[in-house]
Amino acid sequence: MANKKTTRTAAQKKALTNRLKRLEGQIRGLKKMIEDDAYCNDILQQSLSAGSAINGFNQELLSYHVKGCVTDGIRNNDEEIVDELLTTLRKLMK
Repeated sequence: MANKKTTRTAAQKKALTNRLKRLEGQIRGLKKMIEDDAYCNDILQQSLSAGSAINGFNQELLSYHVKGCVTDGIRNNDEEIVDELLTTLRKLMK
């Protein structure tokens, strides 16, 4: 993997970080539920919620990627950027 970097605005960093903080809280909650012998279905519901949270994070990050990195790459004739995006989309859709 190339050593590429993306410069993000303060607002983008805050939005992504906030999503990750919420996700961390959900994961800690799952761990506590296991430790406290919570009912399986309740744990599954919390797990589904955490899965939705990671999907939301991925959607937001993908949006920034397309609007920033991919758009800039196309403007700069980076032919690999579209293939990279398609590969990532295939992985996200699994």
